[in-house]
Amino acid sequence: MHIAWLGKKSPFCGNVTYSREITNALLDRGHQVSFLHFATDESDPENWPECQEVSLPFLYKSQVYTIPTPKSGKVLMDSLRELKPDLVHASLTLSPLDFLLPEICEELGLPLVATFHTPYARKGAKLKSGTQLLAYQLYAPFLANYDRVIVFSEIQRELLAKMSVPPAQVAVIPNGVDEQKYSPGPSQFKSELQAERIFVYQGRIAVEKNVEALLKAWHKAKMGPDCKLVIVGDGPARSSLEPFYDSEYGIVWLGFVADEQRRIEILRGSDVFILPSLVEGLSLSLLEGMACGLACIATDVGADGEVLQGQAGVIVNPQRVVTELQTLLPLMREHTEFTARLGQKARQRILERYTLSRNITQLEKLYTQVLQQPRLQLSRRV
Repeated sequence: MHIAWLGKKSPFCGNVTYSREITNALLDRGHQVSFLHFATDESDPENWPECQEVSLPFLYKSQVYTIPTPKSGKVLMDSLRELKPDLVHASLTLSPLDFLLPEICEELGLPLVATFHTPYARKGAKLKSGTQLLAYQLYAPFLANYDRVIVFSEIQRELLAKMSVPPAQVAVIPNGVDEQKYSPGPSQFKSELQAERIFVYQGRIAVEKNVEALLKAWHKAKMGPDCKLVIVGDGPARSSLEPFYDSEYGIVWLGFVADEQRRIEILRGSDVFILPSLVEGLSLSLLEGMACGLACIATDVGADGEVLQGQAGVIVNPQRVVTELQTLLPLMREHTEFTARLGQKARQRILERYTLSRNITQLEKLYTQVLQQPRLQLSRRV
């Protein structure tokens, strides 16, 4: 099967990781993949799949959204006409091009699948203001124009159904992680930091990730000189946080770590993974931490709480992160056997439900269904 994949290669974010892992896995299963992405002068990121690429011109791009040039739609259409794929899969990038895709694919007679990454809050919670609300308001009327839309949890499908997206067009396929690559193993990271216990956050440093609440809780918990909090990642909020929470409090800022093997070594050398986000989809960073056998603490947002249910981790209230972490952190420091058991259960949960192999098998079935179904004109869709 020939899949034309429309996604992101940079800047680094969950969408980029998703595209890299899925396209690599599809190639491993013998599929042909053509990767269409917004052009960049940067060198290829590590472990990027070796496949045909098409660069689309853009005016601006960030970890959150992308603004293409006016001619990018024509470049995309001409490229798809030349590539002649069996179907198009768009890992939606919060770009105006996302809304043109259904018309382009209808004109070319190509089935169109999308993955909708936009994060959301808790089950039953109203969408908050800002990018999250805007994305759902903008996308909901257009998602019905895709042959199938992939989301990460039933909660998200229910949310879209309330916004009039036909449930039959929405498929729940959770993120998956390569459980052989992300696995418990030896690491020198503890020796490097001269620490007995390491707690780690890995992700963007942005307001919606609520890293400041984690830092405040760490400071209040007074974890002692043998414990380190490692912050892996970069983002707009880093410059306002790092000067106030530094090595004096046992906090180590590593910035963005491009080397995937180094990120795995950091996880393997750590004891507890913490994700204090206010909104999420289904965090790949959380799944990676679980796969490496870390005890995991995450807020009950997006599908993250669902992943940790049944004692696979500790779920905290996103509105009470500071208070709850202030209690949990010392417990995790002192009770090493408890954290080890949590890590084992987290790893087992990945093996049962969230492997990349399982994800790809579900995706292949969806592709086959979409290719076999009759295609409706946009004007006849609900």
